[in-house]
Amino acid sequence: MITSNTRQPKLNAPLIRTPAKISLAPHPKAFSPHPSPLCPNVPAKDRLRFWVPSSQPSPTQSGTQSPSPVNAQLDPEVEHIKNLRERAWDESTRATYGSGLIMFHYFCNTKKVPEDERAPLSQDLLTAFISALAGAYSSSMIVNYISGVRAWHLLHGLGWVVDKVALDVLIWGVQNAAPPESKKPKRAPFTINDILAIKRNLALNTPLHAAIFACLTTAFYATARLGELTVPTLKSFEAIRHVKLSNVRTETDRNGLTSTIFHIPYTKVAKFAGEDISWSKQADQTDPLGALNNHLQVNQPSPHEHLFGHTHRKVRRPLSKRLFTDTVKAAMKQAGMEPKQAHGIRIGSTLEYLLRGVPFDVMKVKGRWASNAFEEYLTKHAQILAPYMQERPDLHLPFLQRTIPPRFPRAGRCHK
Repeated sequence: MITSNTRQPKLNAPLIRTPAKISLAPHPKAFSPHPSPLCPNVPAKDRLRFWVPSSQPSPTQSGTQSPSPVNAQLDPEVEHIKNLRERAWDESTRATYGSGLIMFHYFCNTKKVPEDERAPLSQDLLTAFISALAGAYSSSMIVNYISGVRAWHLLHGLGWVVDKVALDVLIWGVQNAAPPESKKPKRAPFTINDILAIKRNLALNTPLHAAIFACLTTAFYATARLGELTVPTLKSFEAIRHVKLSNVRTETDRNGLTSTIFHIPYTKVAKFAGEDISWSKQADQTDPLGALNNHLQVNQPSPHEHLFGHTHRKVRRPLSKRLFTDTVKAAMKQAGMEPKQAHGIRIGSTLEYLLRGVPFDVMKVKGRWASNAFEEYLTKHAQILAPYMQERPDLHLPFLQRTIPPRFPRAGRCHK
């Protein structure tokens, strides 16, 4: 029985969208869709949401056309449902899909495909789109473009009626037709010697360089993704998403071993549950504890600003990924080294720990590697597998015992 004092159920709680914090640039000239009120000039991450199909179904049905998409856009229920659907994809994924969507409209423009035939698209139109891309782009990029068009359909409630078998055949063909130059070269891992060379070409008493070296050593020894420790742009820091000084703590285990732990408030996998990464003090000049303490002394970030925030021309700003990579590349060039991609930091960290004898299963957990990604990674680095392939493996027994996890009988089985 419901009384007047009973709290009423909540319905239609607002789903707040984060507004764009950057000025809008024109569409790339070569890819600009024909002027259309259905495709406003918004950042790539917002195209799925604000590029409107010429006809849309009702908000709770799929495939039933609504005669007035403009009026549907203004319906609060429709807006709420679309805001909810939009959250099915991470912001970076939406940006990638937005790039695919502009490519799809560019293709349709060149083929003079009417707006009302673009969504819901036919199997023939999808096949023609894939065929036009094949041989010019990598298979992974084409798959992302297809996924972008699919997400656009689903967000606007149009459904996605595609022959999966026929699509799979096309994808197999795309993989075989990919141009050699579209395949990414193997990412070279960062090494401790690389970090030492970078350090020699940084002025650690200056705000930017102090922040960058602290970020570099933390990323390396915590086996972190660089994007977890930096911000996309100087204006995109969000306290609920990005790491701050208040997210750092230390823990000591029963053996007196101390670790410094960083809670990343938001990750692509864990969302707002966040994830913890950690490192321990090192004995050489790449020690992340020393680098972090130097940064804290030079920059003195407040508890609630970006952890690697620093002062630039008397203005506080967070550490952006681009600023980090540009500075590290410049330092490597000054050292006479070939610059490496940022993902090489995480790969180099994994390689370093494995060569130190950290067990595979432990490293997989520390690096938060997906199973297939970790196994693929191992096959690319002969140094890791070398001790397992020797003619006299007994000479490497101590290493093998440390790295190969023990095998236990499966539960419920008895062994005689």
